[in-house]
Amino acid sequence: MSAEPIAAGGHAKAVAQALLVTMLWASSWVLIKVGLQADLPPLTFAGLRYTLAFLALLPFVLFNPVQRRALGGLSGATWRRLALLGVLLYTLTQGAQFVGLALLPAATLTLLLNLTPIAVAVLGAALGGERATTVQWGGALLAVLGAVVYFFPMARPQGQTMGLAVGMLAVLANSAAALLGRQVNRGGRLSPLLITTVSMGIGGLLLLAAGAMAQGFGALGPRQWAIIAWLAVANTAFAFTLWNHTLRTLTAVESSIIGNLMLPQIAVLAWVFLGEALTPRQIAGLALVGAGTLVVQVRRGKRG
Repeated sequence: MSAEPIAAGGHAKAVAQALLVTMLWASSWVLIKVGLQADLPPLTFAGLRYTLAFLALLPFVLFNPVQRRALGGLSGATWRRLALLGVLLYTLTQGAQFVGLALLPAATLTLLLNLTPIAVAVLGAALGGERATTVQWGGALLAVLGAVVYFFPMARPQGQTMGLAVGMLAVLANSAAALLGRQVNRGGRLSPLLITTVSMGIGGLLLLAAGAMAQGFGALGPRQWAIIAWLAVANTAFAFTLWNHTLRTLTAVESSIIGNLMLPQIAVLAWVFLGEALTPRQIAGLALVGAGTLVVQVRRGKRG
């Protein structure tokens, strides 16, 4: 890698690319809700998205000699770790996210998933990994306060209560996947493309099989296939690859700040396209959660 400083134009381009990715990812929530309203079974819907995304990425591994050799040289232990990562990140996290969106407003599930960095910090400290700083604990408390403000009063319809439980499953699985993902990526022996393709393939295919057996395929018309194809190719395969590319230029702090912009984007898109309006109290809760998670991630980035 060149030791020359990154040109200002290159940095601005990386920021613009990262912002584009957050816009694509934020739009995913609206498209998923539209697909669910069109009677797409949640688990099958998620399985089709990530299986098609895996198939879109697979040629870039199989037809690249370097990636193909790396794939053939994976040890049994590495295969097991990538399989576990796929189950946590795609089968459980994404499966729970799609089911959660069938039961909860988009902004509510977004708020829950935004607590993932808090859970990662707590789990990391409990497992003897990174020790959280005082500032990070303050950010965690701020995020928890925001969640309390958002959900007050705590009494909710029965369907949403189940949705909150599914959402918390997504948070826990996503947090475990984040910790495992750090271990898998540590040392840079495997490329992000290979890690993503293998783990997504395993997790996506398991999710599709579970959805097909438990829920069937529903009514897959041209509109449903168009949503699935766009989510798979543009919002998953392309967006994940572009985000990984921006990480070569942006710092962890910059990526955290840009990533946190998804929270207000999803809230606005859900209001405009889905009619999911937020009260001033809920907006204040979202703002507190966003600020708290940003503090946790920024402090981690600075220490790193």
